Amino acid sequence: HRAIFTLLICLINTCVWVCIIVYECVCLPCTRLIYPVLIILDFVCYLLEDDVLQPVTSDETVSVGGTVILTCRVAESDNSSLQWTNTAQQTLFFGEKRALKDSRIQLHKSTPTELSITISEVQLSDEGEYTCSIFTMPVRTARATVTVLGVPGKPVIMGNEDPVEEGKKLTLTCNSTGSKPPAKLRWFRGDQELEGRPNVVESNPGQPTYTVSSELTLTVTKEDHNAHIACVVDHPSIANGDKRTEQSVNVWFSPSVKIQPVSDLPREGEKFHLQCLSDGNPEATSFWWEKKEGELPPLVKEDGSFLRFETLNKTDNGIYVCSADNGIGKKGHAEFTLVVQDPTAMSTSSGVDHAVIGGVVAVIVFIMLCLLIVLGRYLIRHKGTYLTHEAKGSDDAPDADTAIINAEGGQSGADDRKEYFI
Repeated sequence: HRAIFTLLICLINTCVWVCIIVYECVCLPCTRLIYPVLIILDFVCYLLEDDVLQPVTSDETVSVGGTVILTCRVAESDNSSLQWTNTAQQTLFFGEKRALKDSRIQLHKSTPTELSITISEVQLSDEGEYTCSIFTMPVRTARATVTVLGVPGKPVIMGNEDPVEEGKKLTLTCNSTGSKPPAKLRWFRGDQELEGRPNVVESNPGQPTYTVSSELTLTVTKEDHNAHIACVVDHPSIANGDKRTEQSVNVWFSPSVKIQPVSDLPREGEKFHLQCLSDGNPEATSFWWEKKEGELPPLVKEDGSFLRFETLNKTDNGIYVCSADNGIGKKGHAEFTLVVQDPTAMSTSSGVDHAVIGGVVAVIVFIMLCLLIVLGRYLIRHKGTYLTHEAKGSDDAPDADTAIINAEGGQSGADDRKEYFI
């Protein structure tokens, strides 16, 4: 539509000029009035032609190693050639003809109104202004700025080489290099974001890239043992979470102790063992047993985390204490009260089992009794109904009562007792 409008304006302008030349001598005053209009039409025609032939480009952003497409378009063609030049003003393509021998730069599309090229394996040095030109009179140009993003490297976490004791501070440092613009580092414990110190940005010598570092300080607890601390890089050249590094925390903590018996019912005359369990880090290296308010029985044997009773007797009753030590913090302690039972005593679990079985049997017996009672009443009722029906259907009986009595073998009389079954 723009081209048609431009052509129409220029055609009108040309016709008016022809008329002036032909009829100038005839109507000189009229031509003087038309001159300003012609000048305006000439200017409009020039502007419209200029706009139609003005090349149009767009700025592009690409990451290092990626591919960028540079496109130059004009609204209409006057058969003039389009050309792309790089930041050093070297011609890349003139129409379909390659001018610079660089295998990374290829022709993407060439028509009378468009010239598109691709640059693959983009480098940081490819950043800058590229120029598209159309060789009209005068030459018209348009510029496209290519911004190259430096891709940050995978983050590296330092400071977690040695274990740290519970309650002490752990300082971790995360570094990532090669980003442009500078990347942002964030810390996470699982899905929970942690607050580290502000990022420190340093430029890399001789490179337009940056190295970013961040510190995180934690006061570790027992619950932090084997927790995963992650350093994540945020940058427009990568998707969220693409660049992250995780480190597990090795926390040393004192042992927590509990005592576990090998059976729930220590009987007199039988063997019995107690085991001391601990969950410290590192594992406990020493265990020892004591008996409150006295010494260990002479027949009891200490075997590391085990306390072994070869033959139980009543004198073994008492409170036994196990202690464990792994060299970190306080020692762990636990107590167990030993009460030796008679040889015939039943275990708690057996008593519970017998009680459950007895209850189940009682319920079953009760249900069976209920069923027998209901069944007996049902049979009695149906027997009476049957006799009643038989009496009513008898031709010899004067009434139902007599039929019932006859069916039972009784004698009819005024003083006889009658029974009715309904």
